[in-house]
Amino acid sequence: MHTTANEQPPPTAEGGRRSRVRQVVKGVLSAVLVVAIFYFLFRKIDFAEVWADIRGLTWLELGTLFALAAWNLVTYAFVWMSVTTPRLSFGRAMVMTQSTTAVANTVYGGAAIGIGMTYSMFSGWGYSRSRTTTAVLVSGVWNSFIKLGLPVLALALVALQGNAGGGRVIAALIGLAGLLAAIVVFVLILRSEETARLVGLRAARVASRIVQLFRRPPVHGWELATVKFRSRTVELVGRRWVPITVTSLVSHVSLYLVLLVALRHMGVSDAEVSWAEVLAVFAFARLATAVPFTPGGAGVVEAVLIGGLVAAGGDRAEVTAAVLIYRALTWGLPILAGIIAFLWWRRRSSGSRPADGQRSCEPKQPSVAGLHASLLLASYRRPPEDGLDPAQRQLWRPGRPRQPPLPAGAAPGWSWSC
Repeated sequence: MHTTANEQPPPTAEGGRRSRVRQVVKGVLSAVLVVAIFYFLFRKIDFAEVWADIRGLTWLELGTLFALAAWNLVTYAFVWMSVTTPRLSFGRAMVMTQSTTAVANTVYGGAAIGIGMTYSMFSGWGYSRSRTTTAVLVSGVWNSFIKLGLPVLALALVALQGNAGGGRVIAALIGLAGLLAAIVVFVLILRSEETARLVGLRAARVASRIVQLFRRPPVHGWELATVKFRSRTVELVGRRWVPITVTSLVSHVSLYLVLLVALRHMGVSDAEVSWAEVLAVFAFARLATAVPFTPGGAGVVEAVLIGGLVAAGGDRAEVTAAVLIYRALTWGLPILAGIIAFLWWRRRSSGSRPADGQRSCEPKQPSVAGLHASLLLASYRRPPEDGLDPAQRQLWRPGRPRQPPLPAGAAPGWSWSC
């Protein structure tokens, strides 16, 4: 017997212990994987030579690297400003992105925890759950599109430079097929509600067959999730697909530039490893982190970058030094910035204001005439869906913005004084 989403059995103490044990085991395995990768990766590297290369950096070279790294952090905020309605302010976008990135880079399963933090922060700033979900989904979809598209673009550029091997052509064709398939599915989902439902049902069937191999119960409710995703994203994508695409591309390209400049400062010339080959290795490293085996891709990214760049013709010591600097600036620096941002948010959260562009409201008891008018409106006007529980939905009047739920115990007819 399968339970529905509204009939989930209450969690038991034994189930909670099993979940915690499972998380601990996964965390330990992740740590073991990181240690094993670094051991086999670095055992043939002369770190005295690597350190000498790093110490040879000039102040100007260090300054350009830090400037690019700082710009890279800023671009994360631009993405979230483009996917939120009303538009998130730059300061709040920086606080949210740095805090969640720090968690994702340090804790196993940090990406899921980061999403929970995103909901918590957005709720404190006055955003409804549905608006937050739309922003999370759209930013995630665009990020996946670019991760799939970059390897194809990079391999095409490498081929234009005359370095097209048979394996690279096959990899490019596979990547192109994956990207086109993802775009087709996305377009079909947005095309109509019925198509979105069918896509969800078919995807659920495939997923159920896969999870049954691991003795897990079949999945349910995917058709409802795809329909909700469509309804929430059609309007946003229709109005903002250009800024969403541009800001997402800028974020990925900025990250790539940190790696490219680090390589050039370390002495890895374009004759050894061309900028297109660096882009190809970078793109595949980004793709390798699509499944978070380790926090922030620790160990996995280093292995792909060093292995790929050395195979392309780079000196091992110089490549290793460049990759370590790149990871310090794009993995370590966000952790420090995120800790500062999180502490600042915790300090200010108690006095947080409503979402950007919305006014602060206070509940106001109605007059007798107002109560009669409210009950009359309620008899024939249905409030729009906005991610609230049925008990929280407020009477809707044309021309007025969505207002927060009334306090517990408020009688029918209460309104908000803004």
